Amino acid sequence: PSPPEKAMVCFGNMFIELPKAKTREMLQQDQEELDEEINKLRKELRVKVNRLYEAQGKPELKGFNLNPMSAEEMKLINRILEG
Repeated sequence: PSPPEKAMVCFGNMFIELPKAKTREMLQQDQEELDEEINKLRKELRVKVNRLYEAQGKPELKGFNLNPMSAEEMKLINRILEG
């Protein structure tokens, strides 16, 4: 049997049947928005932690301003390490 062309999506407490392409597009858009929000919160956290350390008279954390590697960068590193 061929796979169904629609997917069931849960919105709150109800399920709605939508085309798979539309569902995929909605999920990708939501994921992009979540990724942007996470990155924004990470940047704000760094500033807040630095202010907290400054208020406590402690030196700034070293290496705290590093950014995580992207999935593509991790693949390249793994390829290099594997030889």
